[in-house]
Amino acid sequence: MVFLVMLVIAVAVVVLVMRAASAQSGGPGGTTRPARPPKRPRAQRETRFVAPDDDPEFIRELERRTRRDDGSPA
Repeated sequence: MVFLVMLVIAVAVVVLVMRAASAQSGGPGGTTRPARPPKRPRAQRETRFVAPDDDPEFIRELERRTRRDDGSPA
């Protein structure tokens, strides 16, 4: 059991050392990668909530339904 724990710790140490060496050399093979340019923030659309009583399309639909239901204008 102790051997298994020691093996897991040794693998973890090797992985950490490899990552550190890779970060210092710039990646696998020792080549340096160019730095990524920072991402531009996306322009957020301004969404405006329209209440149903302010929406002309909703009002037209209500008037159409009321005319269709009883046959006379509201």
